[in-house]
Amino acid sequence: MTMKPVIHSFAYCLDFLHEQVSEVQAADMVAQPNGIMNHPAWVIGHLTHACQMLGGVVGLTPWLRNDWAGRFGTGSVPVADCALYETKEDALQILRNAQSQITEAVGQLDDAHLDQPFPDASYRAVFPTIRYALTQVLVGHTANHIGQVSVWRRAMGLPPMKRPFE
Repeated sequence: MTMKPVIHSFAYCLDFLHEQVSEVQAADMVAQPNGIMNHPAWVIGHLTHACQMLGGVVGLTPWLRNDWAGRFGTGSVPVADCALYETKEDALQILRNAQSQITEAVGQLDDAHLDQPFPDASYRAVFPTIRYALTQVLVGHTANHIGQVSVWRRAMGLPPMKRPFE
């Protein structure tokens, strides 16, 4: 069974994210209007971190700076300080690199590898196999955070996107 639909959906999500922030000013990337915590700078870093975490499951060597998990991993707290985040351009490029690495690695996996039990037993209720983990994180998790940026845009008073996220 191919992972092409998962990779396609992941790319679609990230393309939409790029569109969502294309005209956002640098200072606004960390704004937290109406108590919305997950601003675009954090979402981009968090999705990048998720790629590296999955990369470890599929045999990739970690590539992000050591402080990335603390700033963007589960339990990290987004803050409204531009100095604590990469520039928008750099963050988006790092995410594109992460997308490229995980996409290439996943594309090389065969069914035997994809259907192995997820290595961390504490996650197996959600991710019984590597295939389930890749599908949930690359599609469900990513789409969830894309939705957060959509809500953030609305709270910022930004115009609606020119196309819907379907």
